[in-house]
Parts: sequence; structure tokens; C-alpha cells
Amino acid sequence: MIRVLIADDSALMRKTLKRILESDSGITVVGSARDGEDVVVKARELKPDLITMDVNMPKQDGITALQYIVSEKICPVIMVSSLTQEGAQTTFEALELGAFDFVGKPGGTVSSDMQTVADELVFKVKTAVGGGGRRVTERLARKPSTALSRRARVSSTGNRVMKAVAMGISTGGPKMIYEVLPHIPRDINAAFFLVQHMPANFSAAYIKRLSDSCQLKVVEARAGTKIEPGYCYVGGGGRHLNVVKNSGGDVVIRLTNRPEHLFVPSVSVMMDSVLSVYGKQTVGVIMTGMGNDGADSMLRIRQAGGATIVESEESAIVFGMPGDTIKRGGAEIIAPIWDIASEIVRAVGR
Repeated sequence: MIRVLIADDSALMRKTLKRILESDSGITVVGSARDGEDVVVKARELKPDLITMDVNMPKQDGITALQYIVSEKICPVIMVSSLTQEGAQTTFEALELGAFDFVGKPGGTVSSDMQTVADELVFKVKTAVGGGGRRVTERLARKPSTALSRRARVSSTGNRVMKAVAMGISTGGPKMIYEVLPHIPRDINAAFFLVQHMPANFSAAYIKRLSDSCQLKVVEARAGTKIEPGYCYVGGGGRHLNVVKNSGGDVVIRLTNRPEHLFVPSVSVMMDSVLSVYGKQTVGVIMTGMGNDGADSMLRIRQAGGATIVESEESAIVFGMPGDTIKRGGAEIIAPIWDIASEIVRAVGR
């Protein structure tokens, strides 16, 4: 039985979250808190398996409370935040400070639409308590970071044919992508295309934080943009990221609403589009995430002569997308998250 402590200043939200969580027979809510000070006290007393944490609370906000809980290693924390620009910025700050993941309130700070994210919340609670949060944190602390940095600095400009690196990531991605992109050198002879499943309103804050941390130029994919090496083009929420050759022979971005897909943007749509333009010069990368978005596309990239790199179960917070890719034969290289940057550099330079 997973024991959860709920922190939210709204009585309605506390009641709603309790109902959603206890709809699963494997979860029980052991307490609730209405502000940051209250949740820290109750966390120390109740020793829950997980805390759902609101961001905006009186007396002490969720970010401050999170830092106490993380420093005392009480339990994993999932942030439950409003889907606003301000909410997005604070949420990514929370992930950097040690929160396991987040779930957005679809209707604002006090949401009547939480049922639409009920399955996501229950899934992330089970994933966090099932070992994903603690296991990856422990292994990242022991990773061979000096070797990663040394290998990733190797320049790939010796191969003059520009390559395209198509990257897909989902659950756990907003935290784990920092183990990859910041280690890619600016002078790499490749353009990067990244699809991360997340709410549309979170895209701008996500891209800004990535840009501040990376040597690559990280930008939102915008229609008509000419593709250049050393850039990472990130798909924004609500539109599929595609690339096409225009009449002048330049490769440019095209944004579309179709095909219909569970995820928009979709990893599969992006990868198939990149493959159609770059062929065997494509490097496909699949990392942590639920489901199978991108798995078939990775197989097509490999069959076309491109390179494919898949995160191993050793480090994946959720092994759905990587696991399905491996099962379908789409994985040429399987590596933990802390080795993926160096594998990308090697694949681009070969």
C-alpha cells in the first residue's frame, strides 16, 4: 500500500486529490496539509511514501517545503501545479531542486477538471514509489561524470555531411534531459530535433531553461525556420514538428495538426519526417517515457542505415518507450542516460 500525504491550500483540491488517489486500491492518503510549514511537520511525523505538493501555498510555499523534504530525504515529491507560464517556471525550478515529476492542474490553481489527469497522477505516484525516483537519483550520484564530459567534448566536425539527431522523451524527461543535452558540444555537425511530451503552456519555460544550460542553441521549432547545425529545435505543445525541403533545397520546419495522435507533438511523426529528409544521416534517440511513441520509427531509422540509441532500463525512470523500441528491434546502442551524450557525439562523427 502506497501512503500519500497531500499538500494543497484548497480544501476542494485536497478532497479531489484524495478521491482520485484512493480510487486505486494500492494507494491510501494518510494525511493532508494546507501550507508549506504544515506539510514539512506532517512529513516528518507520518513518513509517507510520497507527497503531492501544491506550488502556491500560504506561510511557506511548495518550493521552500520541497527543499526541506529533499534535504531530509523523506520521500519523493510530485508537484501539482497550475498550467500557467508562472506555474511552468516554478515547476521546472522544483524539478531542478529534486522533485520527482509534476502534474498540471488543467483548470488553474483550483481545478474542477482534475479527473482528466487522474490516470497520469496515479501512474506517476506508482512510478515514483516503485523505485524510479530514488533509484535514478542514487545512480546519477555514482555516474562516471568526468568520463562523460571528456568523451562528449570530442568534435564531430570532421564528418562534413550534416546529420540530424531526432530525440524523443516523455515521463521523467524534464529532469533527465539535463543528463544529455548540456553535454553536447556547440560545434557538433548536426541539427537536433526534440519532442518532449508535456502541456503546451509549459513549452516556453522548458525551452528557456534548456537554452540557459546548453552549449547548443535551443529554440522552439517555428514554421519556416531554416535548419542549421548546432541548434536544437524543440517541438511546442499542440503542433507536430516536421521538416521538409523547400523549392530552394533548404531544409525548413513545418508545423502541422495532423496526423491525429495521442501525443501532439508526437515523437513518431517527428522522427518519420526527419528520416524522410535525412535518410541514413539520421540518428534516433529514445529515452525515458511511458507508451511506445517513436518505437516503430526507431526501427525504420535503423533499417534505413541510420544510428539508433536507446536509454537502458538501468537509468530509465519509465522503461515504456525505450523497452518497446528494444523489443521491436529499433535499438542499435543501449546505454544509461549518463552515456547517451557521448554515444550521440560518436554516432554523428562516424
